[in-house]
Parts: sequence; structure tokens; C-alpha cells
Amino acid sequence: MKITIAINGRQESHEVEPRTLLVHYIREHARLTGTNIGCDTSSCGACTVHLDGEAVKSCTILAAQADGGTVTTIEGLAKNGEMHPMQKAFMENHGLQCGYCTPGMVMAAIGLLNENPHPTEDDVRLGLEGNLCRCTGYHNIVKSVLAAAKK
Repeated sequence: MKITIAINGRQESHEVEPRTLLVHYIREHARLTGTNIGCDTSSCGACTVHLDGEAVKSCTILAAQADGGTVTTIEGLAKNGEMHPMQKAFMENHGLQCGYCTPGMVMAAIGLLNENPHPTEDDVRLGLEGNLCRCTGYHNIVKSVLAAAKK
């Protein structure tokens, strides 16, 4: 089946099998590899993107379900060579270590701030519980999100 999705402001149209997951469509058809595949079970959040403005785990959605929709990936956050405030906050507050979870964590954190622009530390920890990081212990991730919320 042929689907069309606006990804990071660019229309992408491709023939896909009906069972193609959105994460595979993004990586294999749109050739955007910032969205990572971590678990294929929706447990880790490494594949988090924004679909029509909402943070979603792209391994839980069929590409066909996003047909006609708008997707923003980690590659679509920077504007005119300027990092998104959340990306800057992660960099400035050492909110990453190996970096594998970082794209999904950043996308989930932006989604969190879209829903709650002034979160407490507990709000951030609860809001990001669906995104796993095996390296950092979360302290600097939480610090990064709180710093971005202040900007």
C-alpha cells in the first residue's frame, strides 16, 4: 500500500507492507536513523517521535496508521542550525552518556513539557518512566528537562 507522511516538514510517499511499523518506515524508507530501535516491545522509548504533535513510541504504531499525518523526529528539532532548547539542555546538563536513548528521551521530554510546562522533579520522573536509560541513573536527564522548562 502507498502511504504519505510529512516527516520533519518534508512529504514522504512510499509503498509499504501493511504490517510495517512506523519506526521501520522512518529508518528504512525516510532514511532518518536518529530514531532508534531499542526493544521492539514498547518498553524502552528509544523510538519516541511526535505524531501529530503527540509523543508516541513509533514501534507501537503501524506506518499505515500515520498515513496523512505529521511526524517530527529528533532530526527535525533543530531550526536554522540552532538546537532545540531541550537538546541544548541535555548537552549543557550532561543528560546523556552513551546516547542511545537520548533521541527518544528528548522527544518524550518535549512531549512532557507540551503537556506540563512547569513540572516538578517528580512530574519529570513520572512523565519519563516509559523511557529507559541504562547508563545515566536519570539524575542529569531530570536536571536537563527541568532546565529546559525554565527557558
